[in-house]
Amino acid sequence: MAEVVATPSTREAIFQGYEADAGDGLRPHLGASLIGTECERALWYAFRWVRPARFPGRILRLFETGQLEEARLVRNLRRTGATVLEVDPDTGRQFRVEAHGGHFGGSMDAIAHGLLESPGTWHVLEFKTHGAKSFSDLASKGVRSSKPQHYAQMQTYMHLADLDWAMYVAVCKDTDNLHVERVPADPHVAQGLLERARRVIFADRPGPRISDDPKWFQCRMCDYRGICHGDEPASVNCRTCLSATPVEGGWHCDRHDRPLLMAEQRQGCERHLYLPALVPGRQIDAGDDWVEYEFPDGQHWRDQGYDKQMEVCA
Repeated sequence: MAEVVATPSTREAIFQGYEADAGDGLRPHLGASLIGTECERALWYAFRWVRPARFPGRILRLFETGQLEEARLVRNLRRTGATVLEVDPDTGRQFRVEAHGGHFGGSMDAIAHGLLESPGTWHVLEFKTHGAKSFSDLASKGVRSSKPQHYAQMQTYMHLADLDWAMYVAVCKDTDNLHVERVPADPHVAQGLLERARRVIFADRPGPRISDDPKWFQCRMCDYRGICHGDEPASVNCRTCLSATPVEGGWHCDRHDRPLLMAEQRQGCERHLYLPALVPGRQIDAGDDWVEYEFPDGQHWRDQGYDKQMEVCA
């Protein structure tokens, strides 16, 4: 019988290219696109870089498909007579908004003037793509009920950009149908979202779980399930260290008493000590360079620097 020889897969190589380009996927800030996430604890985990935000190549390619659709929607809107600005004329970059010392914010897809529904009003533009089921639900319920995370994103943008209206333009990937919806600013909602962002950013521990049941549907699909409900160790970097503090314009290391560059934050240092909330045990003692914990089974572990092997204390 002839030997079967494994051959390289072009399909897998394409997906691997996306994964290589994506890197660790860690954002320097808490994104406005995430602030509507129902679980506040998950937001804290994301901001604190407790694990890399890696996606399979197929999903990353799907994200790119959504980005490529944006250029076509801009052309579509301009054909209706609207003025669409994809970049800020003052900077040559996407319109960006931020708050809380730069730790919270995001980049708008575009802003537009001269839209047929209200020609004299500037609008934040938000473009999204949907599968058929998602699109049907959106068309039936509207963006606020159907896609609360997208609604929260627009409310944040409008508030920080001082605009009163947004237009949500959604594409059904299966049929190329469009859903176009004007969304008014709601200052009360926006202020609540900004307060939520403040809580997440400046907390040294996560908020309560959305559910204490690891089998809860949102928990089952969460990237942080192993850390939140289990004993998966958090990543070692400055943001998981008890010496790092978010400050105006960046992060500060209290132990070394200096600002932290982004590359340094990713790397951490040999004196890294976990935030106690990230250790699945009870803190029972501490010194200048160590913290000791007791696990539920009665064993003790001393966190004493870069070597994070969970060795039992003598």
